[in-house]
Amino acid sequence: MLDHLAFRDPEAKVIHGATGPWELVIGLEVHAQVASNAKLFSGASTLFGAEPNSNVAFVDAAMPGMLPVINEFCVAQAVRTGLGLKAEINLRSAFDRKNYFYPDLPQGYQISQLYHPIVGEGEIFVDMGPGVARRVRVERIHLEQDAGKSIHDMDPNMSFVDLNRTGVALMEIVSRPDIRGPEEAAAYVAKLRQILRYLGTCDGNMQNGNLRADVNVSVCRPGDYERYQATQDFSHLGTRCEIKNMNSMRFIQQAIEYEARRQIALLEDGGKVVQETRLYDPDKGETRSMRSKEEAHDYRYFPCPDLLPLEIEQAWVDGIAATMPELPDAKVARFVRDWGLSEYDASVLTAEAENAAFFEAVATRRDGKMAANWVINELFGRLNKQGLGIAASPISAAQLGGVLDLISSGEISGKMAKDLFEIVWTTGGDPAAIAAERGMKQVTDSGEIEKVVDAMIAANPAQVEKARANPKLAGWFTGQVLKATGGKANPATVTALVTQKLGL
Repeated sequence: MLDHLAFRDPEAKVIHGATGPWELVIGLEVHAQVASNAKLFSGASTLFGAEPNSNVAFVDAAMPGMLPVINEFCVAQAVRTGLGLKAEINLRSAFDRKNYFYPDLPQGYQISQLYHPIVGEGEIFVDMGPGVARRVRVERIHLEQDAGKSIHDMDPNMSFVDLNRTGVALMEIVSRPDIRGPEEAAAYVAKLRQILRYLGTCDGNMQNGNLRADVNVSVCRPGDYERYQATQDFSHLGTRCEIKNMNSMRFIQQAIEYEARRQIALLEDGGKVVQETRLYDPDKGETRSMRSKEEAHDYRYFPCPDLLPLEIEQAWVDGIAATMPELPDAKVARFVRDWGLSEYDASVLTAEAENAAFFEAVATRRDGKMAANWVINELFGRLNKQGLGIAASPISAAQLGGVLDLISSGEISGKMAKDLFEIVWTTGGDPAAIAAERGMKQVTDSGEIEKVVDAMIAANPAQVEKARANPKLAGWFTGQVLKATGGKANPATVTALVTQKLGL
């Protein structure tokens, strides 16, 4: 994550069949809904959860004479995504018509970009553990409009169509077949989702269908993939099948595992894998055939006659580049470098941009490792337990920072700090004021502590002899003094005095 050039590739997933080992080869086509208030070719709202057919403009409904008008903001979002994936931005792109007929596609075609996409080749580094990362090449990103939604479970005799999604802008992000296992595939989608959310180009809400993946799976013998990489000749790889519309990381892994084993069983039985589109049934844990895989000519692609080629200027692209945020890999590297964190802790803290910002607000002018420990273990642990996001945290960064300041100054112990955290979480307020009002501050006066230590030693002569014979037993006195002072004595001061008084 810090220097991907120094990382090694993870091992490919190997499945041992009856005739020997097989390896998996996976490519993904991720459909990411563009974060935009309006659709790609109309001004209709993209608000999720609206009444059926309420967010539909005349052009979305394919009314006669209605012409599409490109949404500049959606184009900017696609460019921004391309820049975030270190991809080539094509200053000239064009839209095509993809022709097919379905009830929720009122035009009878989808406006997409087959031949001249707006974004070319890029890359994503998928981290699979310390020192292990897969470089996944992105072949292209193109803009296209979404279809509507057919609803079949509202009436036993009729189906209904909701056109609210029709015309919503999608970015189709197409990877090369560089992914080698189910876990990698899920990690790739998670990393892509994280980048998109950092960029603000897609909210990544998979439950609402705003991010979904078509997963292409094939199997080959060991060595065949390396021959493909050396030649880029796909004949070295097996026939792929596409699993459509996956919107769960867990289901993606389960579907790949099942599909790979299905293909292996078929091949080892003397059969052939037929290129086709399949669906995953999570209830049965299996994929099933949906339709034979179409090729581009089956859709009768041709340039969209209603839209001129899209031409953008480099200066406009440069303006977008100037507004790019710090992305996850760079942020992790900086957290490790500037705050002294482990890569694991830095990854946890940067999983969401909002989490990273909260941590930095806590850590500024404080010890980074202490701040990370409290944010990850205490704050995130409590938020996860209650199902809350960082935006809904009852304790602010300033309040948590106040708790850490009291620890650093020696005014409260670690145990007191956890009690104080609980109070602030529940009731709010200023940590320093609460600690003072409730008498939670530590006793740091060595004179007062010394009196308690002397009394404890005088009252336990047998324990004194044991501690002098075995210094490890001196901790008993420290515990007793802390107990006698209600946990308010400074533990470090107590330990030092006990050691001194016992002559250890």
